[in-house]
Amino acid sequence: MFNKIIKRGTRKTPKSDTGVPAADYPFTSSRNSAPVTVNHASRTTVSSSVNQPPSGPTTAPDRAPPSPVSDGIVEILPHFRDVAASDRPALFLRKLQICCLQFDFSDTLKSIREKETKRQTLLELVDFVQSGPVGKLSESVQEELIRMISINIFRCLPPASHENTGADAAADPEEDDPYLEPSWPHLQIVYELLLRYVVLPETDIKIAKRYIDHSFVLKLLDLFDSEDPREREYLKTILHRIYGKFMVHRPFIRKVINNIFYRFIFETERHSGIGELLEILGSIINGFALPMKEEHKLFLVRALIPLHKPKMIGMYHQQLSYCITQFVEKDYKLADTVIRGLLKYWPLTNCQKEVLFLGELEEVLEATQAAEFQRCMVPLFRQIGRCLNSSHFQWWLLK
Repeated sequence: MFNKIIKRGTRKTPKSDTGVPAADYPFTSSRNSAPVTVNHASRTTVSSSVNQPPSGPTTAPDRAPPSPVSDGIVEILPHFRDVAASDRPALFLRKLQICCLQFDFSDTLKSIREKETKRQTLLELVDFVQSGPVGKLSESVQEELIRMISINIFRCLPPASHENTGADAAADPEEDDPYLEPSWPHLQIVYELLLRYVVLPETDIKIAKRYIDHSFVLKLLDLFDSEDPREREYLKTILHRIYGKFMVHRPFIRKVINNIFYRFIFETERHSGIGELLEILGSIINGFALPMKEEHKLFLVRALIPLHKPKMIGMYHQQLSYCITQFVEKDYKLADTVIRGLLKYWPLTNCQKEVLFLGELEEVLEATQAAEFQRCMVPLFRQIGRCLNSSHFQWWLLK
């Protein structure tokens, strides 16, 4: 009897097939019970041989293969052209896992081999997506693609230049040297991958909008405050493409841009991407249908016209002037509203800013009808008279 009790007490508990409790998986796909492994620096995962393509049920496109990272060393994976077509989705997932790795780019001598492996892998992914197989990839693979992109591009931006140097935030940003993102050799390829995914005709909007959702778009717009002009240029192109392809996001994008302008005008007066956002809006305004919605007219009055107030208007005035002129050309009745708005924010002591206002005023007047001009001509000529009496040398050049 005593021996039976001892045997019962030492009975082993059953283990799962994987040997790892479900709670240890950092990520599980919502559409498949198979776990998708995310690599952590403090966790070592077992890697399988890359020379042998996965076999059996684990080769399904929506199952994640073993991690290609072991003990901090990135394993070299075969090229897509070197594996069978049926194995490419699984290989695509493994390459995405490599590209999720983060490196310290402030130290150029650290992890040189791993950084170069990731860069080459990113280039392979761009070529693979650009070749047009996205429509054949499963939804879970596309989900992992957007997840990898998000891990790389969504980050805390470094402090602005004036915050690092202690300079006055109201100083002219044109005099500052542009900040260049040290991780740009990788970031550029990630942005190119996102752009190719968005513009490809094979991309199914019904599937893509589940991952390029409002949260994704909001984080994308937050990145416009990056001081690196190369990043803002990519963001401008990508957001413009998203606006054109994802119609469901259009009102949300306009609303967020509106809020960015409000915060810039009335709170910070410091933002790196106002010019790029206005370039996007210029194209959007050009496509407004007539008669113009009241929502768009309110945007003109509450956001675009007050953008003449900040001191750093020289950074984005060309784009702002184009947007303003587009409104007047679309609806000539808005000319009186625009001219009176310019007079409201007319600078009192900044002659360089006055020159910008006069140039914009000239473009607006060219699109103004006689009836609208008569409504505002008295205050307009009073302001022009004050300008003519100015002793500043720039006015004498204009005369």
